[in-house]
Amino acid sequence: MSNSFVLVINSGSSSLKFAIIDSVTGDAMVSGLGECFGTPQASMSWKFEGNKTEEAVNTSENHHQYAISRLVDLVEQWGYNDKLVAVGHRIVHGGEKFTSTVRIDQSVLAEIENLADLAPLHNPAGATGIRAAITAFPVLPQFAVFDTAFHQTMPKKAFTGGIAKELYTEYGIRRYGFHGTSHYYVSREAAKMLSKDVNECSFISVHLGNGASVCAINNGNSVDTSMGFTPLAGLMMGTRSGDLDPGIIEFLMKKGWSQEQVFETLNKKSGFLGVSGLTSDARGILEAMENGHEGAKLAFEVFTYRVAKFIGSYLIPLDHLDAIIFTGGIGENSLPIRSEILSNLKLLGFIEDKTANADARFGASGTIATSELLNAVAMVIPTNEEFVIAQQSVELL
Repeated sequence: MSNSFVLVINSGSSSLKFAIIDSVTGDAMVSGLGECFGTPQASMSWKFEGNKTEEAVNTSENHHQYAISRLVDLVEQWGYNDKLVAVGHRIVHGGEKFTSTVRIDQSVLAEIENLADLAPLHNPAGATGIRAAITAFPVLPQFAVFDTAFHQTMPKKAFTGGIAKELYTEYGIRRYGFHGTSHYYVSREAAKMLSKDVNECSFISVHLGNGASVCAINNGNSVDTSMGFTPLAGLMMGTRSGDLDPGIIEFLMKKGWSQEQVFETLNKKSGFLGVSGLTSDARGILEAMENGHEGAKLAFEVFTYRVAKFIGSYLIPLDHLDAIIFTGGIGENSLPIRSEILSNLKLLGFIEDKTANADARFGASGTIATSELLNAVAMVIPTNEEFVIAQQSVELL
């Protein structure tokens, strides 16, 4: 195939990320973001050949529709009009229906919309992005890559909740997991770095960003993951609480809290922001901690302790451990957070290489710790979810 460029679209409820990816090298030829859709502050920005451009989106038209129609003009302006071979869409929830990337047709689109109950903020936005892209690029094949697909190899004992089975059979309530494309990508890259077949490798993949999750990968397959029925479960995150006693929800509602107040707090006012009382950003937490802010220090300790606890528990489903992989914005860049997590894993024998840990930041990968006890390493690998979407789209062509 002479051309290997894929337009990758990630449509959120009030945003639209896009990139033109070389599906062979993984390089982003163009990357951009539309944000604050539905508000007067709506804007689009993009980076092409090292130059960044930003413009306001002032239109009464649907902002997602406008952004993609604007993309059509830009694609032509950038000279990629005849070079694109496909459009790949990141879709958050595939339920149990979608276990791998699929080519989009009307039945697939309808199923994505049917799964809106499981991801009410994300799947309708993803469907909007697909419809707009089909209108804008009617000749190009379109593909859906699902966040949940990689985790469909989890055994029943890992995805089944300790609840009445009718809740699963009637409503599909189970552990689904997210960040699948990220965990998939870094596990394949880690196998290459170790010069091993990924199907013989076992990893604990730690994706730390504003959203965060841990995944146990045995012989190349996801066998457990920390996010659950929704992305609210598992680790404490930027604004999400992570795991908590469900009895707290009943307690707060008896105190007069509405359902909306409870879940607004758990999703948007908890995590780093809630515990610190200051910020949801890990960089702000570290800066405030250095200045003696007690709330920031506690947020740092809670976060790193919980990550280490999950890592320790995820040895259980593995045959052996080849590596712990740190990725995501925090996992790739935050030296103090990685160091603290590793220090919490001392019983597993991990000894940090402080120089290597300092070097493996800002786009650089590398091994940052070793455990003779487990014959394993800890490594940093920058994730590239767009590359996975582009690759899998081209593979299906």
